[in-house]
Amino acid sequence: MSLMLIRRISTSALIMLTLVSCKAQIADVIDAKGGDTLVARGRAIDGDTVSVDFRLFGADAYEKRQLCERQSGCWPCGKAAQDYAARFLKRGNATIQLTGSQSYGRPVAVITVDGQDMGEAMIEAGLAVPALRYLKADPDRAERYSAAFDRAAAAHAGAQTGAAVVPEKWRRGERLSCESQRRSASDPGA
Repeated sequence: MSLMLIRRISTSALIMLTLVSCKAQIADVIDAKGGDTLVARGRAIDGDTVSVDFRLFGADAYEKRQLCERQSGCWPCGKAAQDYAARFLKRGNATIQLTGSQSYGRPVAVITVDGQDMGEAMIEAGLAVPALRYLKADPDRAERYSAAFDRAAAAHAGAQTGAAVVPEKWRRGERLSCESQRRSASDPGA
């Protein structure tokens, strides 16, 4: 695996990275003899396994607790996005291409599995939206992600089946009316 595709980790021990609490393994063994260093927050899975989370480059998935709306009412589109990501990562080995930037304290990366771009797949499944403002320096990816979003809308895939708050606005507190109703119904003291 080339240095351009993954930064090597400097440490005397081999560290196995897992992605987003899924047990997807990185393709090929990481050469831990020195060189570049990945700076990120890690979590201990057990005594000798560390997990590091990455944020997808140019794709913003629905948040884990986020709800979207269909004719039948609210549905857990955020949980569906998480489940889709887990299934996607289980398809094969993940290749992680770091962008050099961070978001929410996590390294930002393009993640592919068997050559398929995870961000593009999430968008086409209707479980993420393109974050085009981050893709100004990558117009080809911006075009692919926009086309994937258009295909999701045409197919009424995922959150494209009804109404949704874009994840960025949801993180800032914007909610659908059905989310507010569901929250009030589950909290009798409200």
